[in-house]
Amino acid sequence: MRAKTFKIAAAGMVTAAAIGAGSYVLHRPDSATDHAPAAQSNTTTSVVPVTAAKVLQHDVPIVLEGLGTVTPINTATIRTQVQGTLDSVDFVEGKQVKRGDVLARIDPRVYEAQVDQAEAALARDEASLKNARTNLARTQPLANRGFATQQLLDTQDSQVAQGEGTVALDKAALEAAQTQLSFATITAPFDGVTGIRRIDPGNIVHPTDTNGLVVLTQLQPIAVIFTLPSGEIPGVRQALASGDASVDVYDAQNKHKLDHGSLMLINNQVDSSSGTVQLKASFPNAGNTLWPGSFVNVHLTIAVRHDALTVPLTAVRQGPDGGFAYVVGANNVVSMRNVTAGQSRDGQVLIEQGLAANETVVTAGQYRLNPGTKVEIVPDDKKDLVQDATTASAGMLP
Repeated sequence: MRAKTFKIAAAGMVTAAAIGAGSYVLHRPDSATDHAPAAQSNTTTSVVPVTAAKVLQHDVPIVLEGLGTVTPINTATIRTQVQGTLDSVDFVEGKQVKRGDVLARIDPRVYEAQVDQAEAALARDEASLKNARTNLARTQPLANRGFATQQLLDTQDSQVAQGEGTVALDKAALEAAQTQLSFATITAPFDGVTGIRRIDPGNIVHPTDTNGLVVLTQLQPIAVIFTLPSGEIPGVRQALASGDASVDVYDAQNKHKLDHGSLMLINNQVDSSSGTVQLKASFPNAGNTLWPGSFVNVHLTIAVRHDALTVPLTAVRQGPDGGFAYVVGANNVVSMRNVTAGQSRDGQVLIEQGLAANETVVTAGQYRLNPGTKVEIVPDDKKDLVQDATTASAGMLP
């Protein structure tokens, strides 16, 4: 009796389990049935937001950049050429002076006396020469008629020649004395700006004084000496020969243009220790923006590439095989393109090979892309939606 009852209970439990399982299947929500495939489909068809830009075709200047130093074309330490007491200083420190302007004066009395002595000696010897010529003129007719000896005639002739030599010597001495006197007035040898005065009136000055009176520096025009790798010499020489070489100079931060000028020369030797060569450029410096001794950045244009292709610098990435870029094609599907990049400046890079004009390249968001990925190009006002770095590269957990 107990065995029969147990069998009936067990059969009931199995039947209830089967009915419960069937009821679960019949009443399961449809959304649960398709959940996994839907998630997988969303993953494969997701669109990656990126920013993009067109490949531009335009004239591109080929520019070489170097670091330079502003150097005056002319600079001089003004010294006296004679010894004496400094009577006056006739320049204002830091002001522009013209060639020939008086800078200082030295007590001229000693040199004026030397001029007077030389003039007196010249006058004396000219009088002696005049007398010798007169005596010669008197002796000549007498000698012709036999009333004067040939010896007397020769003596008179030599006295005239000696007097002419003495007068010539006196004239040279007078010129030397006048030159010494002119040195008592110190003038500017070229247009320039005076520096700090190094001596005061009342002091005795000498030609051997190390510091001199003042340093005069020419500012307009002015030069910049800069360096470039020696491998750039052929291109620079070609630009010099064709007249295409032009130079722009920027401040030390390489942000503000200071002046535009022309290349003067390439130095005749390469520095073997650094592999660089010095070049010299001239600038009008009309606004005195270039100051001697300051460091500047030099942009030397040696050619202009016509109809060249450029893209933003962020569009070109580096891979195992070199540079590449993602090109947005039909239906906003990207493909990877190997490119050869040239010079890069002002946020643009020159494309030598790999791209065509007006193609669209991805400029941000590349790390999430693979060939065949579909992208959405977002406008600049929504570029914050583009994730341009992995969380790992940003120092966060992935």
